[in-house]
Order: sequence, then structure tokens, then C-alpha cells
Amino acid sequence: MNNIVVRGLTGIVFVTVVIGALLWSVHATTAVFSVFLLLGSYEFFKLFKNHSSRDVSIAIGMGITVILTALTICSIYDLIRSDIFALALIPLFMAGSAAEIWRNKREPILNSAIVILGIVYVVLPFLLIISMHSHLEAARDGKGIPLILGMFLLIWTNDSFAYGTGRLFGKTKLIERISPNKTWEGTIGGIFFALVVGALLGYFTGDYLLWISSAAIVAPGAIIGDLFESVIKRRLKIKDSGKILPGHGGILDRFDATLFAAPFFFLWITIYMQYF
Repeated sequence: MNNIVVRGLTGIVFVTVVIGALLWSVHATTAVFSVFLLLGSYEFFKLFKNHSSRDVSIAIGMGITVILTALTICSIYDLIRSDIFALALIPLFMAGSAAEIWRNKREPILNSAIVILGIVYVVLPFLLIISMHSHLEAARDGKGIPLILGMFLLIWTNDSFAYGTGRLFGKTKLIERISPNKTWEGTIGGIFFALVVGALLGYFTGDYLLWISSAAIVAPGAIIGDLFESVIKRRLKIKDSGKILPGHGGILDRFDATLFAAPFFFLWITIYMQYF
């Protein structure tokens, strides 16, 4: 019972912080998600520290993370040109890979590949969320529900109802070798209720195409994100990515669905605003 209470209280605080930041201001969103980004990156790189075949440098990974985050924030606040961020990606990746020359570890190429994966998998999706909230909300002039908040509502709906319908009706395993508890029934239930919430968002905002299509994109992305983190944890033989969120595990455990869903959502929103 205590675990359920702790998990529930942690969930309430987490949701309050996320929604509060998104509704408060761009500055609050930038600050809160930058903290999530840094904590999540540290968790990821720490997972691959001191293994027999791989020994990722947390310092190298976090160094690249901090530089990219700083460049993004400077771009958001017009302190540097936005194209500097894009131009910096390849040199930073190369510098991080070159650092492996001096570390003299057993698998330098594998270590470099894991660092790059961490940047693509963890850092860039968080930076997309920060940038998306800033630029797209400015373009929409604050009209309607914040797009990122809508995305999170769809992700949370999918996660909650996938778990609930899976517990009630689940019989057919989705991918048992990766996640034994996930079922097709739960997956379909999560997507269905995400579409329902998408329709409700469409009703209240007057834009059914945007939100129903977003639900159809976000829900599968969230499911794949959950499975992808399950693959990582299963290969590393761990239960949670961290312990910072009592009852929930780590930042990556809480944002696994978001990390995959956000880039696809961002692409759809960009296309929608350009052509519809």
C-alpha cells in the first residue's frame, strides 16, 4: 500500500510540474525540461559505465549534452543564430568520438556509438520539446491549448489505458521477449482512448484534424518508445533507469514514451502548420 501511495504522490507532483511549467511561461518550460534533459542524459550514460565490453565516459557524454543544451537555449533567446546549433552537431559528435583515442578502452567505437545514441535518443527529443514550445506557441500567439501539453495528454492517456485494458483484457502478448506484460489488447486499448482524447481536444479547440491525427501518431510512437527502453533495460539486466522518482524509477522510465513520440509529433505539427 505504501508503494502505491508513494507512486501516486510522485505521479501527482510530476504531472503538476510538467503542466505548471507549460502553462506558466516559456522560461519555466525551458528551465524545467532542461533539468529533465540533464538528469535523463546522466542516467543514460551511467547505464553504460564500467561494463565488461563497454565503458562510456559520462564526462564526454555530459559535455556534449551541456554544450548542445546551451546552444539551443541561446538560439531560443536569439543570442545566437539558430543555424549555429545545426552546424555544431557534427563537430561535437566528432570531438566526442576523438576523445576515445586518449581513453584507451577496450571498445572505443562502441563507446562512441553509445554516446551518439544517447544524444539522439535523449538529448535531441528534449531539445525539440523546449524549442517546439517556444517557437510554435509564439507562432500561434498563445491560442488554444499549448501543443506540447496536448501531446502529453495523449501520451499519458495511451500509457494509462494501455496498462488498464491490458490488465483487464490482455491475453495476446505483444512482444514477449522484450516486455512480457504488454499485450495487443492493452496496446489497442491505449491507442483507442488516445484517439478519444484527441477527438475531445478537437472538440474544445475546434480542430479535429490536428488532434485526432496527432493521437494517431503520438500513441504508436509512445508504445515504441516504451518498448525501446525495455530493450535497453533487458540487455543491461536492470529494472529501472534510475531512482530519482520514487515509485516510478528514473527520468528515462518516466519519459520513455515521450522521447519517441515527440519527434514524430513535431514533424506532424510542422507539416500541419505549413500546409493546413
